[in-house]
Amino acid sequence: MRFEDYRISPFIKQSLAELGFKRPTDIQYKAIPSILKREDVLAIAQTGTGKTAAFAIPVINLINEQKKSVKPEGIRAVVMAPTHELAIQISEAFQQFGKYTKVKTFAIFGGTEQDPQIARLIKGVDVLVATPGRLFDLRSQGFIDLSTVEVLILDEADHMLDLGFIKDIEDLIRYLPKNRQTLFFSATINEKIKKLAYSLVKNAIRIQISPDDPVSKNITHAVTFIGMDDKRFFLERIIKENPDSKMVVFVRTKVRADRVVSAMERVGIKAMAIHSGKEHKERKLVMDSLKSGELKILVATDVSARGIDIPNVDFVINYDIPEEPENYVHRIGRTGRGMQKGQALSFCSTEEQVLLSEIEKYMGKSIERLEISKEAYDETLIFTDEENHTWKDVFKEIEMAENYKPKKKKKK
Repeated sequence: MRFEDYRISPFIKQSLAELGFKRPTDIQYKAIPSILKREDVLAIAQTGTGKTAAFAIPVINLINEQKKSVKPEGIRAVVMAPTHELAIQISEAFQQFGKYTKVKTFAIFGGTEQDPQIARLIKGVDVLVATPGRLFDLRSQGFIDLSTVEVLILDEADHMLDLGFIKDIEDLIRYLPKNRQTLFFSATINEKIKKLAYSLVKNAIRIQISPDDPVSKNITHAVTFIGMDDKRFFLERIIKENPDSKMVVFVRTKVRADRVVSAMERVGIKAMAIHSGKEHKERKLVMDSLKSGELKILVATDVSARGIDIPNVDFVINYDIPEEPENYVHRIGRTGRGMQKGQALSFCSTEEQVLLSEIEKYMGKSIERLEISKEAYDETLIFTDEENHTWKDVFKEIEMAENYKPKKKKKK
C-alpha cells in the first residue's frame, strides 16, 4: 500500500510526496487506519521505525476534516514528550505533514522564556506538543485550557517513566475530557509501562513491532576492548580516519560529555555536547549545527539523545557502555535509520564487561568482537596529536573525577 491510497487529505498527500514518503513503515501501516477510526492505540515499536509519522499523519487529517465543517476553538490534541529536543522534533514533523492544511502546531518546553510561548498560545493552537513541566506550569497559570482536547498522545512513554514523569502524566488526566482518544507509543514494554498504558486507553488496538533482532538490519555493530584511560585516543583516531563522517558519541554523565569535548578540542577536533545541564539556547545551537552539517561530532548522554532523529549519522560510538541494557539498542538506533546503512562501535573497559554481559543477555545474542592487535593499540596511544603526551600519561582526570564503578544489578 502507498500513502496516495490512504483516505486522507490531498494536502497531506502533497506534503508526504514532497518529503519523499511513498510507502508506510510497518508501524505506520498498522496504526494509521485505527487512529483514523478514532480508536485508542497502544503501540510498541523499536526506535527508527517511523512512530512520529504513524500518529501525526492521521491526527492532522482528523483535525483538518473537523475544521472544514466547523471552526473549533481550543487545543484539539496534546502530544507529551520527555525532552526539549523531542518536543521540537515532533512539532516540526506535524508542521511538515500539515504544511498545506489549516492545522496549527506549537511546542512548549522549559529552559526558555515562557512569555513568547504564552503569546503564541493566546493566538490559538490545534496541536500542542509539550514537555510535562512547562505544560503544568502554564496550565496552573491559566494559559492552557485542556477541556477541548480530543486526542492525547504519549510519545517515548518508557523514557518518560524513566525520567520520573509518571505522576505528571497521571495528574494530567484529571484535566482532560474522559471521552477522548488516547495514543500510547513506546519503544519498550514492561509491567510498569503496561500498568500506565491500560490505565489510559480504552479497548485499545495493540500493535507490537518486535523483530527477532532488536537492532535494525541496517546497522553493523561491534564491541572492542579498550582501557578506560585510553578511550579518548581511540576516539580521536576513529574521527581522524573518517573526517567526513557524522558521529554521535554516547557517554555516561554530563561531566564526562563536557570533558570528552574538551579532550577532542585539544587535538584539533570540533565537537559539541548535548545534555540536560545545557541551556535551551545551547542545545538548540548544537542540534541546528548538527542538522546543517556544520557539526560532525556530537557527544551526548542517554537522556538528551533518546528518541530524537538526527539525520545521516554514519557512526555511533558507545564511549561508555550503557548501564541499562535497552539503552544500547536506543543508542545505536541513531544510525542506520530508514533505508540508510550505519555502523556502531562500543568501547568496553575491564570494569564494564559486566554491563556488556547484561546487554548480550537482553538481546539474546553475542555482539561481534573487534580485536585490536597490540601493535595497533600501542600505535594509537603513541601517535595522538595532544602535546606533551606519552602513552603512560593518559587521560587520568576522568577516572579520578568520577571513580566509576558499574552499578550492580539487584538479584530478583
